[in-house]
Amino acid sequence: MKIRSMCAQDYDGVYALWLRIKGFAIRSIDDSENNITRFLERNPGMSHVALEDGKVVGAILCGHDGRVGCLYHVCVDPQYRKRGIGTALTAATSEALKREGINKVQLVAFSSNMTGNAFWKKLGWTMRRDINSYEMSLNDQNTISIVE
Repeated sequence: MKIRSMCAQDYDGVYALWLRIKGFAIRSIDDSENNITRFLERNPGMSHVALEDGKVVGAILCGHDGRVGCLYHVCVDPQYRKRGIGTALTAATSEALKREGINKVQLVAFSSNMTGNAFWKKLGWTMRRDINSYEMSLNDQNTISIVE
């Protein structure tokens, strides 16, 4: 298995991975090839992929605002789980953030995502109970679909 920085050419493999993850939420505009490419260009070297025999088996999107890092769409192909891929992706991304002088990172995990929540707890992440999370869509065409 190889971990490396994600590039725009990885999009098809990453998108195919997302489609293999039950319960995964994909936004029609935000997760388009154009917008993921823009995200990668804005946050060079922050996002990573895990490759096995040339196939994307894990991915993590990461960006920062100069103060706080944020992880998005962290996933590992179900057939490749329990092999340390998620941990390695998280470590690679954390190191990239540290090199940028970022001292804090956050993420959002669906409360129904038992596997993901257990993973983050195992890695020592703390679930915040002192804040509420809000969002507002600025584009009604940016619909969400859940992989079944």
